[in-house]
Amino acid sequence: MRLNPGGRKVFETISSHDHKKEETSLLKVEKETESSPDNPKVREIFKELDNLIGLREVKKVIYEVQAFVEIQRRRAKEKLSTEPTVLHAVFKGNPGTGKTTVARIVAKLFKEIGVLQKGHLVEVERADLVGEYIGHTAQKTRDHLQKAIGGVLFIDEAYSLARGGEKDFGKEAIDVIVKAMEDHRDNLILILAGYKDEMDWFLRTNPGLRSRFPLHIDFPDYRIEELMEIANLMIKARQYQLTTESQAALERILRAQLLPGHEHSGNARLVRNIVESAMRQQAVRLMEKSRTSREDLMTLETIDILSASRRVHEH
Repeated sequence: MRLNPGGRKVFETISSHDHKKEETSLLKVEKETESSPDNPKVREIFKELDNLIGLREVKKVIYEVQAFVEIQRRRAKEKLSTEPTVLHAVFKGNPGTGKTTVARIVAKLFKEIGVLQKGHLVEVERADLVGEYIGHTAQKTRDHLQKAIGGVLFIDEAYSLARGGEKDFGKEAIDVIVKAMEDHRDNLILILAGYKDEMDWFLRTNPGLRSRFPLHIDFPDYRIEELMEIANLMIKARQYQLTTESQAALERILRAQLLPGHEHSGNARLVRNIVESAMRQQAVRLMEKSRTSREDLMTLETIDILSASRRVHEH
């Protein structure tokens, strides 16, 4: 199967249980495709995906994969010709844009639709696969591949495997991975992840790999509205709250990060770091008071947000 949805996809890392935006609802996607998963476990997985902020196009693509696998199964039952379901994927985007979160959901989905036996996710990066001497890399890579059989092997910053040139041990890891994809084609899914430009370069320089990964999904940076929704969900989940003023301060800070070329642009990880730092700044501030009310303990003031932003950018 060769699915390449194209276009920009929006992935979020924070769940929302209060979705009023119809355009991001899986239910609407299901209506448009005139089909819904019958398996209750599959429906639960799609609910989990649907609870991620945004994701309209991504929900469509993942539902298309589920529908395609199911229809191929029904065709086989009727002794009709079927298409192979090659589901190896490339996730492209900046850090903190939800690639790992979605990979975990996809792994569970693939188990429930019968593509994988276990549906677990094994996360690795170059250091986990590449050794220091001849033969070491092959063994390390095989060990992690063995752990991933029945599930998904998620290789973060996969392009780093090719940066050392022909003599680099990373090439050996790639060769072992390609062989494993052939040997375990019915019970192993590979997801290569990393920055978009670097991943495009990696696949151009390894044409044999590109043909083996039909699913290419972009994870764009977040819009300011999405970042604020993520921040508010984080804060609410921890039983904190913002004032009108601190909400405005946080939005100003995040808007500054959305300037073109800014290194933190669109990064949900930055939001989490600011929120967690603001909680610590609030704690220090409250320790200077003789008494604290419930409202005090819950409220993040403007000074907490501003101090947190400075601390985050110092590191």
